[in-house]
Amino acid sequence: MPVTYNETSGQFRLRAGSTDYILKTAPCGYLAHIWFGKALPDEDLTYLLRLDENPWTPEVNNRDRGTYMDTLPFEYPCFGIGDYRDHAFKISAPDGTSTCDLRYKSHRIFSGKPALEGMPATFATEQSPCETLEITLEDKHAGLEATLVYTAFEKLDAVTRSVRIKNVGTEPCKLTRVFSACVEFDHSDFDMITLNGSWARERAPERCRLHHGKQSVDSMRGESSHQNNPFAALCEHKADEDSGEVFGFNFVYSGNFKVQAEVTQHKKTRLLMGINDTDFSWKLDPGETFTAPEVVMVHSSEGLGAMSRTFHDLYRQNLIRGEYKDKRRPILINNWEATYFGFNTEKLIDIAREASKLGIEMLVMDDGWFGHRDNDSSSLGDWYVYEEKLGTSLKYLVDEVNKLGMKFGIWFEPEMISPDSDLYRAHPDWAIQVKGRELTRSRDQYVLDYSRKDVRDHVFSMMKNILDNANIEYIKWDMNRQLTEVGSAQLPADRQQELWHRYVLGVYELMGRLTTEYPHILLENCSGGGARFDPGMLYYSPQIWCSDDSDAIERLKIQYGTSMCYPCSAMGAHVSDCPNHIVGRNTPFATRGHVALVGTFGYELDVTRIPQEDRDAIPAQIEEFKKYNSLVRTGDQYRIGNIFEDNSFDAFMFVAKDKSEALFEFVQVLARPNQRSRRIKLKGLDPDACYYAEDKPELKLSGEALMSCGINVGGLWGDYQSKLIHFIRA
Repeated sequence: MPVTYNETSGQFRLRAGSTDYILKTAPCGYLAHIWFGKALPDEDLTYLLRLDENPWTPEVNNRDRGTYMDTLPFEYPCFGIGDYRDHAFKISAPDGTSTCDLRYKSHRIFSGKPALEGMPATFATEQSPCETLEITLEDKHAGLEATLVYTAFEKLDAVTRSVRIKNVGTEPCKLTRVFSACVEFDHSDFDMITLNGSWARERAPERCRLHHGKQSVDSMRGESSHQNNPFAALCEHKADEDSGEVFGFNFVYSGNFKVQAEVTQHKKTRLLMGINDTDFSWKLDPGETFTAPEVVMVHSSEGLGAMSRTFHDLYRQNLIRGEYKDKRRPILINNWEATYFGFNTEKLIDIAREASKLGIEMLVMDDGWFGHRDNDSSSLGDWYVYEEKLGTSLKYLVDEVNKLGMKFGIWFEPEMISPDSDLYRAHPDWAIQVKGRELTRSRDQYVLDYSRKDVRDHVFSMMKNILDNANIEYIKWDMNRQLTEVGSAQLPADRQQELWHRYVLGVYELMGRLTTEYPHILLENCSGGGARFDPGMLYYSPQIWCSDDSDAIERLKIQYGTSMCYPCSAMGAHVSDCPNHIVGRNTPFATRGHVALVGTFGYELDVTRIPQEDRDAIPAQIEEFKKYNSLVRTGDQYRIGNIFEDNSFDAFMFVAKDKSEALFEFVQVLARPNQRSRRIKLKGLDPDACYYAEDKPELKLSGEALMSCGINVGGLWGDYQSKLIHFIRA
């Protein structure tokens, strides 16, 4: 059984794949953490709590209770009771005090996994079953109950956590910190890996050794952000791609977050993850419940690569939903980098006509089709067709594209409002704002108050009117700015600090309504590129635009970092024109195709104007993508090169689950003089099977030889060259 309880020892054990997560009730009813790591024999591990070494265990000797409180590895530590390490939970009680003391009340174990009200979360499937443990803690004095929810996935080394807080008292109480997870480790010999960056260079891995004190990354931008992703890993100093122990943590949330590792006075480590508590509070009236988002925890004893593959499998099987969950995505061409705002119906049909001849399956009309929008200074919020610009109706344009055998997609930015818009002139109070303060503009736009149902209803009605009047089969949902002057005209003063979270819940509600009413539509999330590449978004959109930087060489770095915990099947990746519009680099058309092939694949260019040589290459490029997409989308990914450590090349593989085939990709970033070829050791193959490269069927080599000795990769002349090799089991 994935979840067990030993009544004699009071020990709970969650078995997830080859991983155990163990906790128990300690003296005075406090819930204590015992173990997170490789699966162990079923025995009592209470000795790991060192209770016999502490002379001031309260049930034995309450002379110095504070020593006990400041050393016990709490499973959900509270503020104010003598634990001076950082805490997971804090309140502001009606009397103005902040102390909370949560102790064991009850528990239950059941099959499956409950949904989180109003929020994304992983779920059980027949192919990937799980069991859930709920432990309820109580503070009778404060009138609060905290239910800790744990789920163990039977076939994966993954455990999830979330928390529900219920006011069972008679007075309102304010929650001022509600983190979703706390994990205690008995040592501090860790490196911490985070994914950091900025616009157009998202999710670059950074690895630092833990030291005494607190190390954290966070976001206070109203979204998970370009700058810091809601992911962190703790690993052994010696851990690499293929060996060493690793603990990965990912927050299933798209707003402000914080992840922190604290090395304490006794050289132990406390890891915390949850909603950022800066400018956060939540008024909880009697009988009400607050639900915190989910944290995914993954353990690997075989390095970073195994950790990543567990995340990939979990998200593909147990997070991504909908019609496109297990399907190849349509090959699209987006007009943004082709035309920017300068297009009309004739121009779009010209692009579609040429694209359809080459095998491209969908035309996406990006920004500039609504209101009176000819640049980025107006019309957000006015989601009606700019017919004067198009020269016709939207239905006519879509029908003409459909006649060419192509699907049609469209861009929205539903969370935003322009000062120059009919919507803002009618409802200036619908923008997030602090009354009396000047609003900060970014891209000449403000943010709509999605905590308000009337705002969400109005935006949905406008989107629905567009979707019901034309055959639209894809939506690119964008968000191009962060939140400032965070205040709501509708919330009372004592609830203003709830707006950060209520905003995210509103986004989820509208995305959920959209995907429920239009289940056939493929939804792709975008936020100025990759500012909301997080598991919360993956629950609603099976793919996310990876970055506005579509340069193939920069994308090697971005896609490498993204793959730390997100599957390639979710990475929006396109072939763009050169010189690239972000960095000005020229790269071979074939290399651009190879790099985009490991994502959702599409084109971001004017196919009517690119060189004939590039245009002629597109049909074969598309066939190559179709040939390998199933393997890339469902197989196991192995990172071989590390472009952050050696910027001369990158290499990676996708191996079928049954080891029957593998796709190897190599990109020579910088050519080197006086060198014949580069020897690369493959990964993930069956060592006892024989394989051959599809283009050299006469040469068969064992998986052992290919992994231990490697292959010679040569024949590439010049910078930015690439090669694909398809290996088939003989």
